[in-house]
Amino acid sequence: MTHPWQNKIGFGAAYYHEYHFEDRLDKDLDLMVEGGFNIIRVGESVWSTWEPEDGVFNLEWLQPILDGAHKRGIDVIIGTPTYAAPPWMRVRYPETTLQVATGVEKPYGGRQDINYHNATFCRLAERVIRKIVERYKDHPAVVGWQVDNEPGLALMYNPDVFADFKKWLQKRYGDVDTLNRKWGLTYWSHRITSWDELWTPDGNTVPSYDLAWRRFQAEITHEMIQWQADLVRQMVPDHHIVATCIAANQPGQDITEVASALDIAGSNIYFAAQVGLEKPGIDELDPQGAPGWIPWSGPAYVQMLLDVSRGMKDAPFVVTETGATSIGYSHNLIVPWPGQRRQVVWQMIARGAQMIEYWHWHTNRFGFETWWEGILGHSLTPTRTYHELSDVAHELESSRELISGLTPHSDIGVIVTAESRWATEFQPPIGEGIRGDQGAYDKGMALLMRGIQDAGLTTDIVSIDQLGTSPEEMVRRWPVLVSAFLYVLSDQDLQLLREYVAAGGHLVVMPRTGLADAEAIVRDCTKPGVLRTDAGVHYDESTTLLHPVAVHGQWEGHAQWYADCLIPDSDDVLVLGHYDDPFLDDYAAATTQQTGQGRVTTVGCYPDRELARHLFEWVDSTSLEPDQWRAHAGEQQTYMRATSTQNTTLHFIHNWSWKPSTYVVPERATGLDGAVYKAGEEIKLGAWDVAVVHTPSH
Repeated sequence: MTHPWQNKIGFGAAYYHEYHFEDRLDKDLDLMVEGGFNIIRVGESVWSTWEPEDGVFNLEWLQPILDGAHKRGIDVIIGTPTYAAPPWMRVRYPETTLQVATGVEKPYGGRQDINYHNATFCRLAERVIRKIVERYKDHPAVVGWQVDNEPGLALMYNPDVFADFKKWLQKRYGDVDTLNRKWGLTYWSHRITSWDELWTPDGNTVPSYDLAWRRFQAEITHEMIQWQADLVRQMVPDHHIVATCIAANQPGQDITEVASALDIAGSNIYFAAQVGLEKPGIDELDPQGAPGWIPWSGPAYVQMLLDVSRGMKDAPFVVTETGATSIGYSHNLIVPWPGQRRQVVWQMIARGAQMIEYWHWHTNRFGFETWWEGILGHSLTPTRTYHELSDVAHELESSRELISGLTPHSDIGVIVTAESRWATEFQPPIGEGIRGDQGAYDKGMALLMRGIQDAGLTTDIVSIDQLGTSPEEMVRRWPVLVSAFLYVLSDQDLQLLREYVAAGGHLVVMPRTGLADAEAIVRDCTKPGVLRTDAGVHYDESTTLLHPVAVHGQWEGHAQWYADCLIPDSDDVLVLGHYDDPFLDDYAAATTQQTGQGRVTTVGCYPDRELARHLFEWVDSTSLEPDQWRAHAGEQQTYMRATSTQNTTLHFIHNWSWKPSTYVVPERATGLDGAVYKAGEEIKLGAWDVAVVHTPSH
């Protein structure tokens, strides 16, 4: 299916004229045109405006907005308002209320407080969706639809959800004896004799139960998105796109599946600005003043979110929300420094974004997000944010033919699974207290992704189901694959990884890979199980690290939080790093073994930033083709490339620092402004600057 940004880059914002105290529609839309903004999203947050009373609809308020946008050539995406229920629903239909624990309702007053698995909610949602879509499906300004918004925010503990969970289990396992056996319910007298004896999940301590509960929650979220998408598609013209606004790693979704029902993946890209974009930046995972829901900082974090977005469908994607000014709340006014907005836009383009929408056009003067600032501030007049983004918009438009339909280049593949994330949250390998650190998976990914970027490499982030079934094709696309803490893997998944190695791939195995099967049951074999033959290493013990432990050898750095006690199986195994520790010095920190045409590198610890960088620099030198462009990037720079539909390679060089830097072009290249750079000539990059040049594709 073609989308409205096939031959251009969508650049705009969520627009809520209904939030203004006075009519300024023409003024806003004129400012958008002057600024180069060409798309808006409307309507997704105001169910009580669409339907102020049960069954009483007000549909005409949007007409002048669509008319005004069409008059000025601005495209419009309309959102279904089903994530923010009106007060009358809570009062009249209490069965639609979300329970955040069994019998515990989420208080009204925020949003996403709905049990969207409930039949009454689905009936009411379908009614309002049909009214909106039928009214505006033929308006010439409309190019697409956003179904719901940020799905999967919370797990749902409602009685009807739990009842259907038991039915789901019965269908999956057949009978209680099979469930007892597969989950190990002999332990602590948890065996059941009928489905009615299954306990509610609130106090559950069984890992297999938790994994099944999370799978079911993700399925009902995906079913809701699928249902809305199908409902909208049956009413709208074929050329309209259907998408949603995905916030990565919501607890009630599987990030590798949630976009499967949609025409294009759309996601939120929020990040810490200011020092939060420095490279190399701080070593800690502190987000430097950003809201707590941003777990770490640096340009590698933004790039990870972009690669996750592209990986949802292994295709170009759209950015449905990103920060224009400060994001979060009144105490998080971390506004981007001059140049940072432009940098991130070009980072998005380089990684496959076809549309970029800011949240939001104007800053609200009321409500919970009063200080989540938009393109226009509280004064509603153009200031630095507007002018900087306007400059970027015009730059994108002038480069439209070059940058439309880019295919990003990635050096390696990083495999992720939602099951491993969920299981790691339930039984984390690091942290303190009885429950450990439920953010352990994110911390591991932070170390991994910063190390990869520090080594100058770029990634595809893919689910194991996206790898395909041909090991040879996997190797051609990804000479290196990284198992990103894949604790839960089926026997078939592990066999696919072995076949990849046999076909000539280089598999980098991070801690805990494949220790548990598809039910989160730890395998009864010497670790790392079936990978041992290919890896040439085993371990019987793992230990918590109370302080960082130095690693020396071919690599330097530190292990932190956790270590496997790796023992090489033969002299053919190359030990890449040893621990500098009285106990651990008998064991390897990392090893590698060539197996036929392939290779397995086993990392037995959580590597700090230095160790992770050395790991992937070594991987680069061992298994990837030399890249003179990548090799020229400095410490505070990143390099990315993508191929255009014009058979041109675009090169993106970012300077993530207040300190100016230079980049030496390794071959003749042309800038977006037509400037020609000879081989060996310097590109001068100012503070928080980015250069984009292009060369003929080889």
